[in-house]
Amino acid sequence: MPTLNWIGKDAVVTHHKKVPYRLLEPVPELDGGGKDSGNLIVQGDNLHALKALLPRYAGKVKCIYIDPPYNTGNEGWVYNDNVNSPEIRQWLHEVVGKEGEDLSRHDKWLCMMYPRLKLLRELLRDDGVILASIDDVEVGNFRLLMDEIFGINHRIATIAWRTRNTDNRVKTKLSPDHEYILVYGKTKSGAIEGREIDRSSFKKDDGDGRGPYVTDPLKGKATKKERPNLHDYSMKQPGTDNVWDPDPAKGWITNKEGYEKLLKEDKIWWPPNSKRGWPRKKRFLTEVQDRMPASSFWSDFNTHSGARELDEILDERVFAFPKPLGVVRRIISYCCPKDGIVLDSFSGTGTTAHAVMEQNAEDGGDRKYILVEMDKSIAENVTAERVKRVAEGYKDNNGNAIEGLGGGFRYYRLSDEPMFDAFGQVRDDVTFEQLAEFVWFKETGTGLPPQKTGEKRFTSPLLGIHEGQAIYLLFNGILGDKSVKGGNVLTGPVLDSLPAHDGPKTLYAAACRLGASRLRREQIVFKQTPYALDQ
Repeated sequence: MPTLNWIGKDAVVTHHKKVPYRLLEPVPELDGGGKDSGNLIVQGDNLHALKALLPRYAGKVKCIYIDPPYNTGNEGWVYNDNVNSPEIRQWLHEVVGKEGEDLSRHDKWLCMMYPRLKLLRELLRDDGVILASIDDVEVGNFRLLMDEIFGINHRIATIAWRTRNTDNRVKTKLSPDHEYILVYGKTKSGAIEGREIDRSSFKKDDGDGRGPYVTDPLKGKATKKERPNLHDYSMKQPGTDNVWDPDPAKGWITNKEGYEKLLKEDKIWWPPNSKRGWPRKKRFLTEVQDRMPASSFWSDFNTHSGARELDEILDERVFAFPKPLGVVRRIISYCCPKDGIVLDSFSGTGTTAHAVMEQNAEDGGDRKYILVEMDKSIAENVTAERVKRVAEGYKDNNGNAIEGLGGGFRYYRLSDEPMFDAFGQVRDDVTFEQLAEFVWFKETGTGLPPQKTGEKRFTSPLLGIHEGQAIYLLFNGILGDKSVKGGNVLTGPVLDSLPAHDGPKTLYAAACRLGASRLRREQIVFKQTPYALDQ
């Protein structure tokens, strides 16, 4: 398979593994709407945010939609679109080194995207899909990058959507009237589906157990000269003298063999006589798929509508060309079931959360959203503010009250310091739940099972059972004893107090006072914290 190479690639290919785990620190005063609805807005560098989300959401996200900087060279946008922001420059210097000073903007863009895409892939479910917006500037490079990370065999489609419905008035050789959405699955089970098929027209029923059906024309569209085999037979209704000769200008849609098959299967609807209509083919509801195949060309949107939508909510023009709400809603309706999680790690104006809430309101779904925004001001004053107003309700520019859609969020910032200090020790302020999420992810590669509403997540050291293996953590006085020789150390009495599991066990603790024979007898693999965590 062809691969893409660029200056700095060697430095970033495995960089996602070296990114330290940071904590998601709640900021309650910035929560919005129903804060316990399971939705998140995270402010911080999305590279670190995605790593911080892994212990909670690895392997759980059904649909990822990202709208990264297009790298057009335009630095006048709210988002620095030249990948030349102070944060990215500093990151490139630290990761790529002196070589980074000679990078073109395309090299920089690829360096920035690679580790983020690697982490996004880890967050997807096996049947999950990622959709990424891009334009002509980087689409060639981006497709090769996605092929490398997600696999060319998992490339589902490239959607082209019309961004304007009038010619571009600037002096260009060609009016750029469309952009792209690259669609990939994590595995071959990832898919994008089209709109739901309207089944209300399936009303006819013969009472023979095959259920309701509609009828489709059996008349064709080819002349006898064009398709003689569609004109060389007549249709005769069984048990009657009713006969229909082919229309000389159109013929039938099938040859004689196909007609006889339909006749044998009783899939032809007959009119009262040959002078009152034509025979038609029965199409049963049981034969119809749930959704139409999705088109790869979307012509019914334009970028200006996204700006107008945002103006109505925030009363001011903040972004020039945010994605239209309809585009993101279509993505969600095609790719995310009613109970799925949607992630947007370049969230900007919060369109993705708005689209999730609208789609839930329409079909009764309970989808969750996770947004990540790097810029603090944008995250607080645009992203969170828009989502809060949509969730709780607001007044549009004409003073009309717009009812809230529900679906609020909890707001988080990334911790300044990683979970582990420079010596590999767990920070003093790390809670049991925070380390438990990390331990579970390290052992299983997945996020912790969701917490049941109204229940405390952890009441004992047993984190859960994964593929028959029980996983325990002794930390931070979960047993009510924070002494060095107490509840954080595996001893005989501590073992006896743990929730029982008749099978293999993995147990994390500060130390172990049990002998090797006892551990074998109890089927325990002991791992010492923090050293076994291998951050």
